[in-house]
Amino acid sequence: MQLQAFASFSKGSLPAPFLIAFIVATLTACSYLELVTKYPQAAGAALYTHKAFGVHFVTFLVAFGVMCSGITSASTASRAFAANFGAMINVVRQNWMGGSAFEPADGLITIIAVIFIALVAAINLRGVADSVNTNVVLTLVELSGLLIVIFVGFFAITQGKADLSRVVVFDTPEDRSIFVAVTAGATLAFFAMVGFEDSVNMAEEVREPERIFPKIMLTGLGITGLIYILVSISAISLVPAGELGQGEAPLFKVVQAGAPNLPVDQIFPLISMFAVANSALTSRIHDCQHLLPRAAP
Repeated sequence: MQLQAFASFSKGSLPAPFLIAFIVATLTACSYLELVTKYPQAAGAALYTHKAFGVHFVTFLVAFGVMCSGITSASTASRAFAANFGAMINVVRQNWMGGSAFEPADGLITIIAVIFIALVAAINLRGVADSVNTNVVLTLVELSGLLIVIFVGFFAITQGKADLSRVVVFDTPEDRSIFVAVTAGATLAFFAMVGFEDSVNMAEEVREPERIFPKIMLTGLGITGLIYILVSISAISLVPAGELGQGEAPLFKVVQAGAPNLPVDQIFPLISMFAVANSALTSRIHDCQHLLPRAAP
């Protein structure tokens, strides 16, 4: 989704916004690392605010803001999961059962979303170990989708089917400068790399967080940045930015352009379903579990 959004902004080089976002995210991560190693407790931003100012009302505002962000993100992820679940049902009906496609009603989407949120809550309430183990599986599935895009893109490059010149060329609209386009794209790309609040909430579950957190967080951020930059190179070299910014499935267009015979229409709905499930399970409900009891120690 970030790829589609800032492709519509930048209309050109996609790696540049990702690279800038990675630098900004690294600086933010260093700030969180300084705080989590000093205060290795759950609650994240609310705890750090309280330690800094000692004002309960300010702490409450930060805690409430984080909680609202979590609820909003979880509800959005649940709707996305339900939509991808409906798309996956269509794939099964059409390709395996010989049935016809159908459009899920809004009421059915809502019911699936509510069931999904309840399932995520149940996994989190069972304990951290179950939540983390499930998250590892979902992350591997989500990663497989990005690796498919990378491999398809670089295979197409070796076959001469891609245009690498688009990686460094900007084509911004007349009413928008390169600086504005790249800055807007980097702002959106930044959200693909954040997770500091989620990770520091797990500080109390880690042995020796002062030693473990810095190397693990920076390693994870580096791997994430590399993967997104490689995905952006594959995407922009196969599909012009203007086309990536249109429609609802930009990565689907990339794989179709590089490997038209690959049955991505049967693969990507499932991967997308696991990806949004991963987002909800990793962060938001777990935020709400840790945040309120620790907001004002």
